[in-house]
Amino acid sequence: MHFHITLKQFVYLILSLITLVSGYAFLRYAYKVTDSLPFTQEIVLVILGTVATIFITALLLNKQTAVEVEKEQNIRFLDLKTQTYQKLFDLLEGMSLVDSFSNKELIHLQFITHRLAMISSPDVLREYQNLLKVIREISQDKSFADDTDTLHQALSSLTLKIREDLIGVTLDGDYTQEQVNKMIQRNSQQSVL
Repeated sequence: MHFHITLKQFVYLILSLITLVSGYAFLRYAYKVTDSLPFTQEIVLVILGTVATIFITALLLNKQTAVEVEKEQNIRFLDLKTQTYQKLFDLLEGMSLVDSFSNKELIHLQFITHRLAMISSPDVLREYQNLLKVIREISQDKSFADDTDTLHQALSSLTLKIREDLIGVTLDGDYTQEQVNKMIQRNSQQSVL
């Protein structure tokens, strides 16, 4: 765990420390002075304990608030990533149902690049560019039936990079990238049958 202290936080820390030390010195002095009066030392100790408790509670609440804000930001960022990736897959699914890609679909895919640039890892962007290249080649050839394997391979590579970006799962296990690509292609072909 690492802490970043801003100048404002540092000033507050110094002021809090000065207040705590001076308050302790005053209460210590008051404790010595009041030793002849009944119950005054106990009252001074209660005040000292209360001040220490308030100080520690304020520090803990401040840190807890910062952690909660960071957690909320991370959740919103992950939600934005998920929504953007879902829009991409919805668009690709819609494009797979047509016989040919129009310029409208290609432009839409290019605009998604800007959304992806805000949230995606460099690996996802690289695989997305590879997918766009494959789609451009397919749209120029106008032979979708012959290029489905190339398209599925590019899409499976993109899917794996998106999965890695969202949940951090990599291919460190028993399967290689090529084996996973083949499994995805087989699954997509079997789902068609």
